Amino acid sequence: MSSRAPTLEDVAREAGVSRATVSRVVNGVRNVDPAIQDLVRRAVARTGYAPNRAARSLVTRRTETVALVVSGAGDLSDEAQDAFASRVFSDPFFGRVVAGVTGYLRPRSMYPVLMFAETPEARRDVVAYLRQGRADGALVVSTHAEDALPPLLAEAELPAVLFARPARPLPLSCVDLAHRDGGHLAAERLLARGCRRSVTIAGPLAVAASQERLAGFRRTMARRGHPSVPVAEGAFTLDSGRTAMAALLDEHPDLDGVFAANDLMAQGACEVLRERDRRIPQDVAVVGLDDSSAAVTCRPPLTTVRQPVEQMAAAMARLLDEHIRGDRTEPASEIFAPELVVRDSA
Repeated sequence: MSSRAPTLEDVAREAGVSRATVSRVVNGVRNVDPAIQDLVRRAVARTGYAPNRAARSLVTRRTETVALVVSGAGDLSDEAQDAFASRVFSDPFFGRVVAGVTGYLRPRSMYPVLMFAETPEARRDVVAYLRQGRADGALVVSTHAEDALPPLLAEAELPAVLFARPARPLPLSCVDLAHRDGGHLAAERLLARGCRRSVTIAGPLAVAASQERLAGFRRTMARRGHPSVPVAEGAFTLDSGRTAMAALLDEHPDLDGVFAANDLMAQGACEVLRERDRRIPQDVAVVGLDDSSAAVTCRPPLTTVRQPVEQMAAAMARLLDEHIRGDRTEPASEIFAPELVVRDSA
């Protein structure tokens, strides 16, 4: 058996096209018929051909890497920075973002580089990293409405796409969820179950998504005859869900429905309800939002509003790829619809 590495000629023979066509597909040249691209990519997979990335970069002027940036607000201490990173790795939301991004990038021989931007210095490092051409663009997941990184990227005119609309208008593409519709679906589910004394655990109210989910929930409740809904603010974490649920139970012991603005907080709420001997859903119905792994591991399994994070992250990567290639020159937004997923908690 030959130990010779597969070549462009091998791929061309396998695909039944010219060497030039293979080269154009491998090097990301535009205006190649999508069917031909697919044919060549399958031939690449069958032959095991691996392009010389250094040589390819000289041709395309691309690194074939993108920065996947998780960004926060403020200037965190060393201890707080460690906690920030720990939260990222433990939150199922971020794992779903990575899955969606890599699912789009990998077949195109592109790779993400994970970066944290939780301090002003870290944000400057991200901008410098991109300006130096060490990555072709940035995919930014912000955890705070006042995140300073998106304006820096826009000012530097660097290719970037945001997960979630920015707090103020910026010339950057983004993907997002119709968050108010998510709150509406949660309210409708609790009302359909006959809940008349519902409460809600909001996400951090400095985050636009939290405000929108709360507004959608309150508006539907008000329209259906419940103008005042008790609210406790959480932090999108399990522990904050526990704390908020305990406070709401102390203040409103007769509550019969809970909407938590993400699944982790809903899981924490369910733990406290069980500890207080409240049956779910017979005594208290609980609805979350995300449809993450927490919804399945929750006891009972969680009725939730699905946020299609993997598809949203893949769309974010696609938009960035289009900006990098020059196929898209103007900012764009893609807003995804939420969907109710009924399980046992409501």
